[in-house]
Amino acid sequence: MKDTAIRSVTVSAYTVPTDSPESDGTLAWDKTTLVLVELEAGGRVGIGYTYSGVATARLLQDKLIPLLEGVDALAIAARWWEMQVVVRNLGRFGLAAAAISAVDTALWDLKGKLLELPLVTLLGQYHADMMIYGSGGFTAYTHRELSSQLGGWAEQGLLAVKMKVGREPHRDAERVGCARDAIGSGVQLFVDANGAYARKQALEKAEVFSAHGVNWFEEPVSSDDLEGLRMVRDRAPSGLEVSAGEYGYVPVDFRRMLESGSVDVLQVDATRCMGISGFLRVTALSDAFHIPLSTHTAPALHLHPACATRGVRHMEWFHDHVRIERMLFDGFVEPARGRLRPDRSRPGLGLTFRHRDAERFAV
Repeated sequence: MKDTAIRSVTVSAYTVPTDSPESDGTLAWDKTTLVLVELEAGGRVGIGYTYSGVATARLLQDKLIPLLEGVDALAIAARWWEMQVVVRNLGRFGLAAAAISAVDTALWDLKGKLLELPLVTLLGQYHADMMIYGSGGFTAYTHRELSSQLGGWAEQGLLAVKMKVGREPHRDAERVGCARDAIGSGVQLFVDANGAYARKQALEKAEVFSAHGVNWFEEPVSSDDLEGLRMVRDRAPSGLEVSAGEYGYVPVDFRRMLESGSVDVLQVDATRCMGISGFLRVTALSDAFHIPLSTHTAPALHLHPACATRGVRHMEWFHDHVRIERMLFDGFVEPARGRLRPDRSRPGLGLTFRHRDAERFAV
């Protein structure tokens, strides 16, 4: 058996400019920050990451890294709980949850590499591959850019695409119509408001979107407004599913959403919900409530756990993260006919980080 004590821990952060200005219903941005954790044990390096802020790297250095040096890399549950105790007075949500997520994912990746098993095998594979949906359609895009991006995904064989709405509500119907024209009638169209609408406004938009064949309405109101989400879910046209969950950080966040009956599909993000360990707890909750799951962003990180989870319906092929992961990770898996298949010839997550390619983005 290899030595499984963690010998070194490295934290780094990289800020990558977007390829054009981007915005959604409530936020605008021009760069994305990836925070990377690397753990070495037994001559193998496990990697985990989160999309967050540079402050997350400082939190990792100050609070979490001291817990890891010299401890058993395979004792993942112990590390998961210890990290939550250490951040108690900071609050487990937001930056702290993102930091824990990066470490926990690195531990799972390292375990797979030490055992020389792909993570999907280690977790127990259920799906051979996973459907993806193209995600972008930012409100900053012109009609031409919107059509090009969404129509391009449709031409590549993706069976569903998602666009942003809500920044200029009076233009939403026109933009959704443009998207439908670009992708044709055979591709599913999703919309994401990022909580931009008020309750009755969201109900009005649900009727408009449904007329264009939209069948997924993400965060029509704030995901903090569980009563409002439930109202939209109950009153939206048949065939229009309401989804939320990307801002769930701890298991109780997801339990409350499920108990409230506020979503048709629960989203889960392992870069925020305390890593693979948190992801597994959310999947157990969704099974108990008979609600399907969809993974949020970070497709390279989610592929293995998604394929090990019966309830995951599809994964988000998010433009920004696809671009970053394609640039910075060896082992990034490209889709075939709108689906991703884990590379079982590579242990762990199947990823290695291209440090030299990333140097220009280091912060």
